[in-house]
Amino acid sequence: MKVRWVAVAACVIFAVTVGFSTWALAEDAPAAKAAVKAHSYVGAAKCKMCHASPAKGNQAKLWADSVHAKAFAVLATPEAKVAAEKAGVTGNPQESDKCLACHVTGFSAPKEQKAATWKAEDGVTCEACHGPGADYMAMPVMKDKAAAKAAGLLPVTEATCTACHNKNSPTFKGFVFAEMAKKIAHPNPLNKKP
Repeated sequence: MKVRWVAVAACVIFAVTVGFSTWALAEDAPAAKAAVKAHSYVGAAKCKMCHASPAKGNQAKLWADSVHAKAFAVLATPEAKVAAEKAGVTGNPQESDKCLACHVTGFSAPKEQKAATWKAEDGVTCEACHGPGADYMAMPVMKDKAAAKAAGLLPVTEATCTACHNKNSPTFKGFVFAEMAKKIAHPNPLNKKP
């Protein structure tokens, strides 16, 4: 009989301990989520500060000459109005959340995640592919790949591109990542491996 009570007591203690631990973890979950800092968008001008020199491949100019840099401006064209209507957008495409979600980097992010230097007029910027840059843009962080990744620098993948370049776009004509990646390549000659 004594063994039975010991077993029952052990089960009760175990259940109470597991229950309390689960409750405590659940109570801490919102605090844990709040502790994860969202990275902020800084805009193309901040990227240009370090990525405009010929020695580094003049990536800022390559971007400025690209269709990505003109993604917001193109929404003001008559062709954009027609495409927007195909997608069920009425009114000005430059004011449509549906259009701006892909034509403006960081558009859908909360206001708190947009630095004063962020501008919708920049269109699709470096941060669309490389992630919001506020925490990795400092030179010491950028020179340390692990630190940059920890600070929000993202690897560019096919999924990065196909978030917008897909059948949901009214102007979609197919997308082959390997081909398109070559069109927007902007290597830094200083990063060449010996």
